Amino acid sequence: MRAALVGIDFGQGDFAASVEELNLLARSAGAEPVTVITAKRSAPDAAYFVGSGKADEIGQAVLADRIEIVIFNHALSPAQQRNLEKRLNIRVLDRTSLILDIFAQRAKSHEGKLQVELAQLQHLATRLIRGWTHLERQKGGIGLRGPGETQLETDRRLIGERVKALRARLAKLRKQHETQRRSRNRTQTFSISLVGYTNAGKSTLFNAVTKAGVYAADQLFATLDTTSRRVYMGEEVGNVVLSDTVGFVRELPHQLVAAFRATLEETIHADLLLHVVDAASPVRMEQIEQVNLVLKEIGADHIPQILVWNKIDAADLEPSVERDEYDKISRVFLSARTGEGLDLLRGAITEWAKAAPNARLQQPYDTEDTQEELEEVESSPTLTDVGSH
Repeated sequence: MRAALVGIDFGQGDFAASVEELNLLARSAGAEPVTVITAKRSAPDAAYFVGSGKADEIGQAVLADRIEIVIFNHALSPAQQRNLEKRLNIRVLDRTSLILDIFAQRAKSHEGKLQVELAQLQHLATRLIRGWTHLERQKGGIGLRGPGETQLETDRRLIGERVKALRARLAKLRKQHETQRRSRNRTQTFSISLVGYTNAGKSTLFNAVTKAGVYAADQLFATLDTTSRRVYMGEEVGNVVLSDTVGFVRELPHQLVAAFRATLEETIHADLLLHVVDAASPVRMEQIEQVNLVLKEIGADHIPQILVWNKIDAADLEPSVERDEYDKISRVFLSARTGEGLDLLRGAITEWAKAAPNARLQQPYDTEDTQEELEEVESSPTLTDVGSH
């Protein structure tokens, strides 16, 4: 699908990196970016976000390049999206809708699909009025709507009922996850979660440490399903539980953060976070900040972190560790793809696990381990991801 990408520079952050990320998001969704239209503004236009003149320029590009869809690198209001579609006579997507579409494509597990559907419906509920007159007509109804109920009211009511049902099913799944966590807590198994910006290489690192074979690709949000594995870290520590969780992205839609709370809770209950960073990215410090913002939003900002600088082979760095002022390992430099520095990471995990206040160090076949711990635990997405390195 031939796409035109639109980005407006409001003078905040790295605009070029943001546009490049939109390009990757569009390609991840299956679109083919043909042209990129940019502009500078001090504030969004109320009617078209970009202003009428720039909207006409986009319309000319649509005709000249045979564009099939226009994708904005921003969140559009329902009115702005409706006005643009009417003026351009073509489908318009904003950043939130694009990310939701990618998640809908990538969700594989039952819970993942439920969470994506919930996020989509919550987003759709704000955009039912799209300029189509059939939504405003009075219609009679048999079985679906009451006397005099408009189509718009019916749509809202049906969406509300579906959202309620989805929340109930997700609440049930959250209870199941809590049971599994309590089982791990009874044996006081040291729990580690991988977090990081999308495409930083979390799933590749997860595979390198656990040999799990989780799908990994050099694209944004290659997988959305969280996977947990027990890993034997040697006689000193025994087993730890390692979870490959979410891949974050700047301006992550709030609907996703809310809908994927069940998966994010795996992060909240971890004893240690491995914050995976793309060492070769020129905007890595901004990406670290974005991840920390989401961690704060979900209440996981108090959990100790090790910054794992991945892809050192692409950044021309050497494997090493850095310690903070308390002599605790704070950074590990490695390459998940080549395996350089993985021994340093295992050593760092061992050191943190041994220092954990309540962790009972297990033997590889501890008789008190429950069956749930021995099995793969798959929950669903959140802002997930995978990297090539």
